[in-house]
Amino acid sequence: MVKFLLWLLLLVVCWPLALLALMLWPIVWLVSLPFRLIGIAVSGVFALISALVTLPARWLGWRPASAG
Repeated sequence: MVKFLLWLLLLVVCWPLALLALMLWPIVWLVSLPFRLIGIAVSGVFALISALVTLPARWLGWRPASAG
């Protein structure tokens, strides 16, 4: 909703720029998609490394303090 309101403000202030942004948004989304996928993959790798590092402690019965 905030993005839409900002776009409406841009439309009032400078309508050619707002229309250009509206037309270029799908291209920007497609260009940024591989970076999002890389981010998801890196996050998964870090989760796997974290699970492997804490595996011996979990085998020995250690529980994090927040697991109540």
